[in-house]
Amino acid sequence: MTLFGDGLDAAVQKAFTRPAPKTAGAQMRYLVKQLKGTRAVAQMLRVSQRTVERYVKGQIRKPRPDLAARLEREVKARWQPQIRAKAKKKAATTDGIVIDTRARIGYSAPIGSTDEDRIRHLTVALPPQYAARLFDAQQQGAGDRQLQQIAAEALKETYFQDGGRRAGALEEVRFTDIEHIEFDL
Repeated sequence: MTLFGDGLDAAVQKAFTRPAPKTAGAQMRYLVKQLKGTRAVAQMLRVSQRTVERYVKGQIRKPRPDLAARLEREVKARWQPQIRAKAKKKAATTDGIVIDTRARIGYSAPIGSTDEDRIRHLTVALPPQYAARLFDAQQQGAGDRQLQQIAAEALKETYFQDGGRRAGALEEVRFTDIEHIEFDL
């Protein structure tokens, strides 16, 4: 599980206009339609083609927990792609993204400042360019470490430096020991 990647996906999923299919049969039928065949779905979910066909026909109703999780994840990753793209574009160009986190945050600054790492709970509206960077990095397959660095830069500029109005000598923000992180568009 990736903390940042899953958080960004959850924020985008809030923009969905219709709920994704809930039952295993409906989810399988949706995936078969999207991937144009039962063989591709079977390979993706690591089950037999016959198993997929039985879900589609309604002969099996309740998947094992691990299969249910994979099924739900794959459906949500493909659900309403135009709505998803529109929400990302809007966040990256006009609205920005809100980050709500509870983590150990500190920074490197000149001697005499209070740069001690400490647990902070921050809710900060990040400008659109940071939303764009986060979504672009996620699209290119960036790991949690890279996404965390982008978020730390965003917090440095937006929260600690207040867009250049204070803490100009601030060098680096340390963003570690994340207890909670949530994004909202």
